[in-house]
Amino acid sequence: MFGRRHRAQARAQSEAQPQRHDEETELAEEVLDPETDGAVPRTSTFGPYDADAQPDDRLARLDLGSLLLPVPEGAQLQIEVEPSGPIRAVHLTTELGQITLSAFAAPRSGGLWREVVPELVTKLRADGAQVGKAAGEWGDEVEAVTEHGVMRFLAVDGPRWMLRGVAAGPADRAQARTQLLRDVVRQTVVVRGGEPLPVRSPLPLQLPGALGEQLRQATAELVNAAAEGGSTSG
Repeated sequence: MFGRRHRAQARAQSEAQPQRHDEETELAEEVLDPETDGAVPRTSTFGPYDADAQPDDRLARLDLGSLLLPVPEGAQLQIEVEPSGPIRAVHLTTELGQITLSAFAAPRSGGLWREVVPELVTKLRADGAQVGKAAGEWGDEVEAVTEHGVMRFLAVDGPRWMLRGVAAGPADRAQARTQLLRDVVRQTVVVRGGEPLPVRSPLPLQLPGALGEQLRQATAELVNAAAEGGSTSG
């Protein structure tokens, strides 16, 4: 399922990160049927892996700094960057839809995903989505149905990190897309590093070799174009 082929594209857009809320938020009332949506509760015998427990499985993974990411065969890698240059998110565009993985600093005690789920549900409902939850391999999974398609959220609490995965796309491919998301998560390696970071801070991402140079050049061109546009308008 996983291969070595990938292409990089750079684009800039905003994406909300998990935010703190002091008030307890009610979880989604609708509980999805695990037998119909494919989320069978069980203890995973796979990853995601911490860097200290990376398997010697010879699987090709793209080194993104804090993530060693398996790339499904035929998928395209899409990079989301801040205007100032740092990478904000990494997306895998597949024939089933889009897969997004993000890693965050988490407390040693774990449990960050349980804290985030109520906040996520509240935000999705505020955006007009129909929200449900299901028991998955690593805890609750959240599904949001909108007029644009279906999104599935899951996360794994690791040692001082949380790995979040999102699958988004058309409703008729939702089940297969969710399974692909789980497969990618199972084979991902998280490199937390030893530096102290505030809880919920995104772990830094970077592109290797030529891909990183392409991104730097594209970012520089965007910055120069914006500067020239500002000078012209002035």
